Amino acid sequence: MPDRTARDQQREELVALAREFVSNEITPFAAQWDSDKEFPVELHKKLGELGFFGLRIPEEWDGLGLDTLTYVMVLEEIAAGDAGISVSMSVHNSLPAHALVSHGSDEQKNAWLRPMARGEKLAAFSLSEADAGSDAAGLKAQAVKDGDDWVINGEKAWVTNGDTADFCLMMVRTDTADGRKGAGGISAFLVPMDAEGLTPGRREDKMGLRSSSTTTLALDNVRLNGSHLLGEEGKGFVYAMEALDQGRMGIAAQGVGISRAALEHAVRYAAERKQFDVPINQFQAIQFKLANMATRLAAARALLHEAARAKDAGLNVTGKSAMAKLFAAETAMAVTTEAVQIFGGYGYMRDYPVEKLMRDAKVTEIYEGTSEIQRIIIAKNLTIESH
Repeated sequence: MPDRTARDQQREELVALAREFVSNEITPFAAQWDSDKEFPVELHKKLGELGFFGLRIPEEWDGLGLDTLTYVMVLEEIAAGDAGISVSMSVHNSLPAHALVSHGSDEQKNAWLRPMARGEKLAAFSLSEADAGSDAAGLKAQAVKDGDDWVINGEKAWVTNGDTADFCLMMVRTDTADGRKGAGGISAFLVPMDAEGLTPGRREDKMGLRSSSTTTLALDNVRLNGSHLLGEEGKGFVYAMEALDQGRMGIAAQGVGISRAALEHAVRYAAERKQFDVPINQFQAIQFKLANMATRLAAARALLHEAARAKDAGLNVTGKSAMAKLFAAETAMAVTTEAVQIFGGYGYMRDYPVEKLMRDAKVTEIYEGTSEIQRIIIAKNLTIESH
């Protein structure tokens, strides 16, 4: 066996810390948060104190500066406890953080990135609109230059952390209102949630991830000075796609965590539940289900870790990230569905944990690019690689 590196040891310690935190601070309360649609503010403060909101932010900006592999392994642990908590954490760590690290000025990093890393500011990310989901480049929210300021109008949709974040990395048009430049007319802005004219909508009543807030954001003449423009004008869509390469690994980690939790519940239940005077894990039908669940979980995790290692090696990961997200999401749905089936009638009841996992799993096939969009991305990357 090769000697463990300092990075390996740090990774093991952080994963163990995350698992202990989940056991003590998340698992006992996740069902109640789900029932109450509660965003647990105090829990997020604790995660911030542990450095979990600065996992990928470099140490020079007060983050932990972790590699991508460590990040997704920690995120899997959080997701196994509650997927709603993990998505709030994933959005913060992967999308705004990545864009700020890659394209922010030193002034912006001091103002936004440092407090993000310390858990003092929670970030949101907004690309989609009601009529611009898979066709994200078709967004209509508009920023118009007024002297040295920008004035933004429009409405954004499905914003994770929409009414709980301190600021939002938001993509809006800076070209003409008809959007004739397409993706090239979109810019990225750092929008404080307390900006005059910004109003979050009501929290969406979702199937799953109910401990994470999701809202619309209405913008009525929101005025920002030029320091709120991130990077270059017209490059916002490029920045969003770069960030989503990493964001999709976060969703893959979420899918893996959900799948692992469902499998663990199913294994325990199958050993305890008796029918015909024997535990149901003695029946081949149940054994085959568990075997398939475990195999799909292992394959999803392997794809995710391969994508993470490629990212850490500085390689283009658009295709690998899409593969990991696609397979982990579909695995989460398959594994949680089988877990409910193994629990039988009890699996359909709120008193047992697997129905929540099934509800939480579904959205992994939808957000940060549907499974259909992931297949398009994968196919396009195959075409690029073949030339």
